[in-house]
Amino acid sequence: MGRVFTVELEGRVYECKFCKTHLALADDLVSRAFHCRRGRAYLFNNVVNITVGAQEERMMISGMHTVADIFCCCCGQIVGWKYEMAHDKSQKYKEGKFVLERGRIVDGVDSEFYIDTRASMSDGEDA
Repeated sequence: MGRVFTVELEGRVYECKFCKTHLALADDLVSRAFHCRRGRAYLFNNVVNITVGAQEERMMISGMHTVADIFCCCCGQIVGWKYEMAHDKSQKYKEGKFVLERGRIVDGVDSEFYIDTRASMSDGEDA
């Protein structure tokens, strides 16, 4: 199969939950108000490090769309879908955009930092 080359994004990124490959920038996030069979999902203008599956007609909450599932290029897990075509005029804004399922991605910022919320003494306090 050969070596897989990936794009490393700079800034706040969303990563594949399974292998931590960068998938999208927070700056490309369009909406957090999407839903899928497994829960919440986010709409993005652009994603990287994916492979696109075959197109199919799928009935969504918002009507019939032509979509293609998208997979992480490193681990092969399904991470969401791409809107290829919307049949309803009011849904045309989705065409060419990508949906990442929230349960299959992690926010690179949230996953890298831990904030200790336990009470502790400052340097100026006596023990």
